[in-house]
Amino acid sequence: MYRFFASVFASVFAFLLILLTTACAAPPADLDLALTHATVEKKFVVTLQPPVTPAAINQIHSWRIHVASPTGVPTAHAHIVVDGGMPQHGHGLPTRPQVTQELVDGTYLLEGMKFSMTGWWEIKLAIDGPAGADRVTFNTVVAEAGASR
Repeated sequence: MYRFFASVFASVFAFLLILLTTACAAPPADLDLALTHATVEKKFVVTLQPPVTPAAINQIHSWRIHVASPTGVPTAHAHIVVDGGMPQHGHGLPTRPQVTQELVDGTYLLEGMKFSMTGWWEIKLAIDGPAGADRVTFNTVVAEAGASR
């Protein structure tokens, strides 16, 4: 009986150790932290503008999104849906951020962003505009002092 419990304990301990090691892993060394990307189907060029002061953990903050055509013409009247999360932890964003208004010249206000912990986060945007629907993913690494770009 002792051997059975010792074996079960060893298996559970090894599983938890692997789980914790994977979850706390450093972001990939070659992680693309660029704030401007073409969308997957190249319909738009999108620039993500984080707050001037990096946001603290568990603080709600706002970002700006600039959407343009591949030739640089600002995209007006786009509908943008926001998603994201932590790829290494397997969970999404702790809030449901939304684009609340179109400001000017293809720039949109994204409100309700929040990072609940340090590490690698993805910010995924689904854009539906005059050129059609497309999507883009941005990476950011949040440190204790705020988001790293």
